[in-house]
Amino acid sequence: MNLKADVAASETARPSASPAEVALLASVFVVAACGLVYELAAGALASYLLGDSVLQFSTIIGTYLFAMGLGSWASRYIERQLVAQFLRIELLVGLIGGMLPALLYVAHASLPVGHDTSFRVLLYGLVLVVGALAGLEIPLVMRILRRHFHERYALRELVSQVLTFDYLGALAVAVAFPLLFVPHLGLIRTGVFFGLLNAGVAVWALWLFRTELRRFWAHAAACAAVLGVLGATLIGADHITTWAEDGFYGDNVILRENSDYQRVVVTSSQAGVRLFLNGNLQFHSRDEYRYHEALVHPAMAAHGAPRRVLVLGGGDGMAVREVLRHPSVEEVTLVELDPHITKLFSSNALLASLNGQALNSPKLKVINADAFEWLETNQQMFDVIVVDFPDPTNFSIGKLYTTSFYQRLDAHLAAGGFASIQTTSPLMARRSYWTVVATIEATGLSTTPYHAHVPSFGEWGFVLAHRRPFRMPQALPPGLRFLTVEGMPALLQFPPDMARVPAEPNRLSNQVLVHVFEQEWGRVVQ
Repeated sequence: MNLKADVAASETARPSASPAEVALLASVFVVAACGLVYELAAGALASYLLGDSVLQFSTIIGTYLFAMGLGSWASRYIERQLVAQFLRIELLVGLIGGMLPALLYVAHASLPVGHDTSFRVLLYGLVLVVGALAGLEIPLVMRILRRHFHERYALRELVSQVLTFDYLGALAVAVAFPLLFVPHLGLIRTGVFFGLLNAGVAVWALWLFRTELRRFWAHAAACAAVLGVLGATLIGADHITTWAEDGFYGDNVILRENSDYQRVVVTSSQAGVRLFLNGNLQFHSRDEYRYHEALVHPAMAAHGAPRRVLVLGGGDGMAVREVLRHPSVEEVTLVELDPHITKLFSSNALLASLNGQALNSPKLKVINADAFEWLETNQQMFDVIVVDFPDPTNFSIGKLYTTSFYQRLDAHLAAGGFASIQTTSPLMARRSYWTVVATIEATGLSTTPYHAHVPSFGEWGFVLAHRRPFRMPQALPPGLRFLTVEGMPALLQFPPDMARVPAEPNRLSNQVLVHVFEQEWGRVVQ
C-alpha cells in the first residue's frame, strides 16, 4: 500500500515530457545522423576522386572528429541566446554539410588536371568547418534541455538521454548510408537530403521557441533561404552530376548508374568505349584485347585442353569471351560480386557486343557472390582459374590477394591446373607486383610471372600459379590480335627496372600489400 503510494507520488512529482522536450531529444537523433552522413560522404568522395584508399577515408574521419572536438570545446564560450545560436548552427551545418558533395564535385571538375593539392585544401577545409559546427550541436542541445527542463533531469540523466539518442542516430545512418541512400539517391542527393533534415531541425526550433526569439522574422527568412538553396540543389542534382562527370571523364558519357557496390560510368568517343568503376578505368575498348588475351590464354594453352574454367571477377565478360575461344571448354563459371555489372554487360547492346555476347553463352553459369566466401563454401574443381580482380586499393579488395585467398583458390585447382592472376604494374608498382608473387609462392604453388604492354594502363603484370611445370604453349586459338606463340617468351623476360625485389607475403593479419600499393601508386599520381 505504501509502496504504491510512493510510486504514484514520484510519478506525480515528475512532470510529463513537454512537446519542446521531445522535439529536442528527437533533434539529437537527427543531428547525429546528419553529422555522420557528412563525414561518410566526405570520405567516400575523397576515395572516389583522389583514389580508393584507406588513407583518404581514415584521414577524413580523423579530421572530422578532431574538428568536432574543437567545436565541443568552443561551445563553452556561447553563453547567451542558446536557442538562437543553436538555430543558426543548424542552418549553417545543414547548408555547408548538405552542399558538401555538390561543392566537391564541381570543384574537382573545375580545377585543371594536376591540381589535387588545391582540391585537398578545399576538401579538408570543408570537413573542418562542418565538423566544428557539428561539434557545437550536442553541447548546446544539452544546455538548452538543462536550462528549460532542469526540474526533470539530473545531470547524469541528461547526459544519458542525449548520448543515447546521439548513438542511435549514428547507428541508423551508418547502416542506411551504404545500403539505402547512396545506391538510390547518389552522394549529392544524399548530402542535400540530410542538409534539409538539419534545416528542418532549425525550423522546428524556430517554431517551438518562437516566443523567446528576439528576431523571429530574421530567423524565419534565414530558414527559408537555406531551404530554398538546398531544395534547388536537390532538384538540380542530376545536372550537377552530369556536368561534373562530363568534365572529369572528358569523353561523352553514355551511361551513368549506381549499383549497390559502385558508381558505373561508360564513356564513348571516336577512340572507343571506356568503363569506369568509382572513377577508376577498367578497360578501353581500343586495347582491352591485349590485357584479356594476356590474362587468359597463357594459362588455357599451358593446360592444353581445359574443360571446366572458373573466372573470378571480370563481370564485363571480356575474360569469358577469351575463355570461350578454346573449343575444349565445356563449362565456364563466372563469380562476380556485383549483379548490376553482369546484367549490364549481358543486356546492353553496345556493351554485350564488346564481349561478343559471352555472358549469354549456354556454357556460362553466372554467380553473383563474394569470391572469397564462394571459394570457401563451394567444392567444385577447375582446370583453369582466371582471377580478374581490381587492384588492392583497400582492405576489402586486399583480402583477395592474401595467402588465405590463394589457399582457397589452390583447393579448387585440379592437379594439372593453372591459375592466371592479374597483378598490377611491375614497372609503376614493382614491390606490389612481387608481393603478389611472393604471396602465391607462400601457399606452396609455383609461379610464372609475366607482363604485357597495354597502352591504356602501361606495362601490366600477370602471374601463373601452378603445381606441374609450366611449358611454353605450342599453339594458341586463331584470331588473336596480340598474343602469338613466337612472342610468348618475351613476356616472361623482366628488364632490370622490373626485376624481382624482396617482398613479404600478404596475409590477412597484416595486409601489407595495401600499404605498399598505396605508397607506390601515390607517388605515380603525385
